[in-house]
Amino acid sequence: MTATRRGKPTRLGEALAGYLKTAGLADRLGQADVVNAWPALVGERIARAATPESVTSDGTMFVRVASSAWRQELSLMTPEVLALINTGRAAGRIKRIRWLVGTETPADALTRRRPRR
Repeated sequence: MTATRRGKPTRLGEALAGYLKTAGLADRLGQADVVNAWPALVGERIARAATPESVTSDGTMFVRVASSAWRQELSLMTPEVLALINTGRAAGRIKRIRWLVGTETPADALTRRRPRR
């Protein structure tokens, strides 16, 4: 605990939350939390079909789906999915979702072995 100006102790969590807000990191932390909480936020059916990969600082979330059929369905459901993940969220709201088709992630592409010439 840290001391406040009035001499009353401040809880560590409150001090950390204040620092994150002052440093401008509260929104980014909130956005990153969406990736971890994805199954609980969107439900089992969507979580089995779509995997969040990342969130940019402007609030765009990239989500990978296995097929173009799922991409089409989830694209049509984007307003509802945004409502699910943003409900009750003050900091770190997601503004857009970009649905990506395929199983290969950017990390997979970097680590994939290239054929020798």
